[in-house]
Amino acid sequence: MEQKSSASSQAVEQPSKGIYGSDLMVEVLRELGIRYIALNPGASYRGLHDSLVNFGSGEYPEIILCTHEEIAVALANGYARATGDPIATGLHNVVGLQHAAMAIFNAWCDRTPILNLGGGGPQDAHHRRSTDWVHTALVQGNLVRDFVKYDDQPQSIEAVPESLLRAYRIATTEPKGPVYVCLDSTLQEQRLVSPVTIPDASLFRAPAAPAPNPQALSAAADLLARAQWPVIVAGELGRNPHALTSLRELAEMLAAPVIDAEGRFAFPNTHPLNVTTAREEALSKADVILALDVPSLGVPLGPAVREREAFRPAIPSAAKVIHITLLDLERQSWVTDNMWLFPVAVPIAADTSIALPQLIEFCRERVHSSGDGGKRGERRAQIESINAEWKKRSQAWIEQSWNQKPISSARLYGEINTRVKGKSWALVHAHGRRWREVLEVSEAAHGIGGGRGGGVGYGLPSSIGAALGHKGSGRLCVSVLGDGDFLMTSNALWTAARYRIPLLIVVFNNRSYYNDEEHQERMAVRRGRPVENKGIGIHINNPEPDLAAIARALSVEGFGPVTEPDQLGPILDRAIEIVQSGRPAVVDVVMQPR
Repeated sequence: MEQKSSASSQAVEQPSKGIYGSDLMVEVLRELGIRYIALNPGASYRGLHDSLVNFGSGEYPEIILCTHEEIAVALANGYARATGDPIATGLHNVVGLQHAAMAIFNAWCDRTPILNLGGGGPQDAHHRRSTDWVHTALVQGNLVRDFVKYDDQPQSIEAVPESLLRAYRIATTEPKGPVYVCLDSTLQEQRLVSPVTIPDASLFRAPAAPAPNPQALSAAADLLARAQWPVIVAGELGRNPHALTSLRELAEMLAAPVIDAEGRFAFPNTHPLNVTTAREEALSKADVILALDVPSLGVPLGPAVREREAFRPAIPSAAKVIHITLLDLERQSWVTDNMWLFPVAVPIAADTSIALPQLIEFCRERVHSSGDGGKRGERRAQIESINAEWKKRSQAWIEQSWNQKPISSARLYGEINTRVKGKSWALVHAHGRRWREVLEVSEAAHGIGGGRGGGVGYGLPSSIGAALGHKGSGRLCVSVLGDGDFLMTSNALWTAARYRIPLLIVVFNNRSYYNDEEHQERMAVRRGRPVENKGIGIHINNPEPDLAAIARALSVEGFGPVTEPDQLGPILDRAIEIVQSGRPAVVDVVMQPR
């Protein structure tokens, strides 16, 4: 293997076997280990498409054909959140990028690595066809620059490998996120007239995540060991499953209540120290809070209902907050999605999977020397009592609403829980506010989070991407999403059918864009106007869409609408049989609003 000096590094390189520029691009994608490229076809990357199909036929990346660019990026988002590995997307010049922009924004808010590739140009106007003029931007990445970590538009064949390597490294460096590279169509279709080499991608990988500052960690351990009521708030640390074992060890050592910040799975709801449903009660007497990868501290540490008024923390004013995260390293500011600037006594910039084992050792030394075992035992008993009381309340709610019509969320998730219990399963999307009170959620696959951008239409394609990531694993993938969300990108079902992606899709059908219905009710009450009008322009009825028929039209088996509570279980059984045979299925369930 020849070793050459380049401007970017001393790298081990291999000669390209390509004939055209797009062949070289595909070689770099293969060197990076990109397994899939989700795309909607477009002439601006016809060269790249040809190379994917005909240059090294049968090799990765495999094309996943989607019916819309927003679906392609959302699918890539779900795949990366389920597997931890980024895939690529193909976005047709400015129009495809505009279609994809909402999903790229969602990926930015989710901190999901995606290698978005655009076709563009030719920048040389002499080579343009008629439609090229309106489909060519001077710098195409300008459209999404405010919500990607990096964008580039290489101007020569020789610049392409470095551009793709840099984009991949930036996307996969914490905090992770989407990137965008525009590949000029002239470069794609240009013949390689001089030798070009493919760098060794292992020499351009993301840097190792940083460890915590020892002094800061020691200060955090001092606070936690001396605390009368320490509370742990677990955010997105589940992106690295190794951190989850450490979190449990720390919580048990400190006898500290744990609140799941309701993004990714972080802490089992079957654990007696889990007080997520009793969040405000647990926080009300906290003197120290350890936050771990929480994207916005004001959400779990704020009031349950937030309106247009001054922010009111749910913690005592004297409580001290420790926050271990790398989110402070972000620089974008198009939207302030980390929300309120929350006071933090001990901020620590570090990877939680590295910091937690070290914090445990600092705490163990202090806990063992304190002689406060009795105090911790009393605290644990109090936490377990809170946990038991709230479980009783949840069980009472489940029993009270079990046979209600329309079907309750307690019944829906209860029937799902019966069918996944004891199985290998994954919840790739959830809808509603109380599903954690019903499902037994005990491992990372039981909740991959996502959707922090609040973009309607995200749920279905991201679920399909996550199920693609789990394909062949034997896991039963379940997605519960709202009817408005489903209708926005329902054509994503075709991709699930085309590639036989096994996924149980349950539509939480309240026949309304209900989130806004609640807002309209608040406005009507505040202004003294008729609350009865809150559903005008919001209800999805007269006529009600036949969601199961939509699924069948796209070659996915559809069931419903299910209106009787006692019908739900048997219909789920039939749908699960289809999914376990290797195909997707949709169950439309007519639900109570929440």
